[in-house]
Formats: sequence, C-alpha cells, structure tokens
Amino acid sequence: MSSFQQALLLLSIALHYLYSAEASAALVTCGSVIKLSHARTSYLLHSHEIAYGSGSGQQSVTGYDSSDDANSLWIIRGLKGHWCPQGSSIKSGFQLRLQHASTRKFLHSHHFESPLSGQQEVSAFGSDTDSDDMDIWQVDWDKGAGEWTQDQQVRLRHAHTGVYLASGPQRRGSWSIY
Repeated sequence: MSSFQQALLLLSIALHYLYSAEASAALVTCGSVIKLSHARTSYLLHSHEIAYGSGSGQQSVTGYDSSDDANSLWIIRGLKGHWCPQGSSIKSGFQLRLQHASTRKFLHSHHFESPLSGQQEVSAFGSDTDSDDMDIWQVDWDKGAGEWTQDQQVRLRHAHTGVYLASGPQRRGSWSIY
C-alpha cells in the first residue's frame, strides 16, 4: 500500500471516529447533564437553595433567562432502585428523574398550588439518598420513535399526577405544570 493510500485510509478512519463521536454527543442519555429551555420563552429550568414561602415550602424551581447559569444544570437519573447505566439511550415514554446538579435535589411535584401561577407547584426535593415517586417524570416527543437528541423538543409529564411541566405566562420565570 502506498503512503498516499495509507494516509487516505487513516483520514477515513479518523473521520469515521469523529462522525461517530459527534453523532453520540448529540444524544441525551442516562447520566447526561442538561439544560432544559422552554420552547416559547427560552427560559431555562432553574433552581437554587431558596424555598417557597408558601405551598410545600420546598426548594423553588423557576425559569431563568441566562444561558451560562450553573443553577440550570440537571442530571438525568433512572428511577429509584433501578440503575440507568450512563450513556443508555432514552426513548419517548421513558420514565426518569431529573436531579439538580448543584443542590442534588430532584425535580418534584405534588398537589400544592404554585404561589406564582396558581397551577400545580413544581419544586426540588430530596437528596442523593432520598427520592420518592413524586420525582418521576415521563419524557415524550411528537415523533415517538427514536432516541432523545439535543435540540429536540420534548414534553415532561409528571408520572404521578399526569400533568405536563410548563412555564406559566403570569410572571416571568414561573414554572408550574398544567
């Protein structure tokens, strides 16, 4: 094999691995650290260690409009007691938990009324070792088939109450579920 053919073969192999890495980097998988933005407002799902003054009194979850905000990072986890191996693909209908990266609390909901929207409150609750069924969300998208990829519009449905996560129009930054 000539040195020119060897160089072409190496370039072909390198491009194949680069292409494969880019394709898998676009997948959202178990263990991924993500930011979720509202489709219409682009506000990020955000939380920090400030509790609601009413309702559940749990850690507040709001919308935030800064893309470089570390308090808008969420880790995709499997259900409590069910290991979700890092890198495992996620299909429409998959049930998961979203863990806030900095406070380690899980995205949570229940039948408390949101102090901002009047709808069902969304909060962050629990810890690495404390999680319950109110932390379970189902991810869905219109196409139904395939794996969750970056930039894909998805809906999060609370598994226990059956309502969807949404950003309320009443006040900038309020998140509730309808």
